[in-house]
Amino acid sequence: MKANSVESLLYARVTRRLISFLFSCYVAAYLDRVNVGFAKLQMLSDLRFSETVYGLGAGIFFIGYFIFEVPSNIILHKVGARLWIARVMLTWAVISAAMVFVKTPTVFYILRFLLGIAEAGFFPGVILYLTYWYPAARRAGIIALFMTGIPIAGLLGGPISGWILTAMSGVRGLAGWQWLFLIEALPSLALGVAVLVYLDDGIAAARWLTADEKGLLARNIAEDQTHVASHSLLDGFTNRRVWLLSTIYFCLVAGLYGAGFWLPTLIRRTGVASSLAIGMLTVVPNAAAVVAMVAISRSSDASRERRWHTVAPALMGALGWVLTVRFGTHTAVAMVGMTLAMAGVAASLSQFWCLPTAILAGAAAATGIAVINSIGNLAGFVSPWVIGWITDHTQSTDLGIYALAASMCIGGVLVLTMPARIVNR
Repeated sequence: MKANSVESLLYARVTRRLISFLFSCYVAAYLDRVNVGFAKLQMLSDLRFSETVYGLGAGIFFIGYFIFEVPSNIILHKVGARLWIARVMLTWAVISAAMVFVKTPTVFYILRFLLGIAEAGFFPGVILYLTYWYPAARRAGIIALFMTGIPIAGLLGGPISGWILTAMSGVRGLAGWQWLFLIEALPSLALGVAVLVYLDDGIAAARWLTADEKGLLARNIAEDQTHVASHSLLDGFTNRRVWLLSTIYFCLVAGLYGAGFWLPTLIRRTGVASSLAIGMLTVVPNAAAVVAMVAISRSSDASRERRWHTVAPALMGALGWVLTVRFGTHTAVAMVGMTLAMAGVAASLSQFWCLPTAILAGAAAATGIAVINSIGNLAGFVSPWVIGWITDHTQSTDLGIYALAASMCIGGVLVLTMPARIVNR
């Protein structure tokens, strides 16, 4: 068998072993992060919260996330992925379930803040972990496979959340939104325990690989990192491109959480009243996002072109948000807009992560990826809070959604300032 065929089969085996499991963890993570968007359909009336209170509570998650992101990734780099990812998942599962006790805005804010602290480090930790296994030329497809957890969480979580809100309301004296938080925390709890048994810290620790297989994978990583300039811990903070990438990611993430926190509300605005029907309709944009992420990542890896594979989906997502607003009361047309928006947002974000991993390695990757993700995810605080504030003052989400579209356009344009010779690997 030819050497490249042997190598391809080996990487396929690594992918089956790692990505399917990490993907499941990310589905659980993202579901616990954004299921507050479905809970909102009942919480606001039950607890008499305003749109501003909801927007601030949804977004304050990212303040805790921001503060603890870099320390969390440095700890993962030091102690290993297995122990730290398990810690992350177990603590966020417990805190997510504790949302059942929310009665006041203060408790809502505190628990969302603590959830951000608990989950900090999971996503950048996995991105860092993948650099231990895959060279740059293989990362677009792998990162996209992992990040399809975002739309899959919506694909599965939408109907399930809608059903829980409808079917479990009043069971044992709990509201539907309380059952939502309780039930959807269980997968994270189970997977957190599974991480301790299943995940390896790196190539050298993988008992399911032979010595020759470990050697081949390790040589590919070592050769790949000879092309990367930034390796030290300090590089992750001082490299000017890290801060440019942080700005780009902030702009793109604003579009993501516009979808995650407001998609159910935007669907209801078109005239759909049933929580179950809203949940079913969220399947359409999330299914399109899965297809877009996989197709664009394959094209990106095949052509070794990263910039336009990030820019084009970002602009498509912006167009989708504009259509959603412009035809917000027409269910069919608005759904087309939301579908374009979700597909564009998800595909641009998965492609984005090929950029920092092309310029950072070693300890610089641990800090740089965490810095980019933490600053970028501040958009998760800003965008829901701003949209909630605008909605309370204008009785419309239109201006807020237009702002998301503008943000994605800015992020797309900034990607083109990254030199192609550096990132197209």
